[in-house]
Amino acid sequence: MTTIEETLTKLNEMKLASMVLAVRELLDTAPGHQLTFEEKLGIVVDREWADRDNRRLARRLKEAKLGTRASLDNVLCDPERGLDKANIRQLATCQWVKAKHNIVIVGKTGVGKSYLGSALADAACRAGYRSLFIRVPRLLEELALARAAGQYSSLLAKLARIDVLVLDDFLLNPMNDVERRDLLEVVEDRYDKSSTVITTQVPTKTWHEALSDPTIADAICDRVVHNSHVLKLGGPSIRRKKALQPETQPSA
Repeated sequence: MTTIEETLTKLNEMKLASMVLAVRELLDTAPGHQLTFEEKLGIVVDREWADRDNRRLARRLKEAKLGTRASLDNVLCDPERGLDKANIRQLATCQWVKAKHNIVIVGKTGVGKSYLGSALADAACRAGYRSLFIRVPRLLEELALARAAGQYSSLLAKLARIDVLVLDDFLLNPMNDVERRDLLEVVEDRYDKSSTVITTQVPTKTWHEALSDPTIADAICDRVVHNSHVLKLGGPSIRRKKALQPETQPSA
């Protein structure tokens, strides 16, 4: 007959360490706390399930490359900012990801655009989606390097597989023709297949002028803006306000 230690060794060899811990805890339970076999089995399986789920979440959050700890729970809801609790509750459901809709966050510097973008990516990760947060200047640089290394198509394919791609600081700097076309390739691959979040200081109505190429501007707007929820953030600079206050839990 197989002993309990032999069984636990087999569980460890199958990389079921959380089940092993749960079994040991049950073995140490006082005799007066009797559980049925079904209850014990449920505890052991639930422990392993929760541990694997936590590891998957940790991996998704790491791959998302969020520059700051951000959560929709900590987003400041104020009519002056153009955000209320109903907005945030709806965004937290991630129905926009399921529907493959985009989000455009517009506002002046310091109002919390990047934080909100990170919080949306965080919420998506917790809902089981893959996310990536990247500044547009860095993305364009990586695409240029990938082209030089013969890995351009591979990088585009990788970006296309991301469920929620956050493009931070869109139109912060003027783009040349190659960069505009690179950006179009990214949004084209994602159109109607996944969700893109864009943060920018430039109102959507002036994107054509800022992109400086009517044809590419039309193509980008058609694939991004026309399928987007546009959030216009207002109010004073939160970054400047925080600089004058003692350090607290990150929020924006």
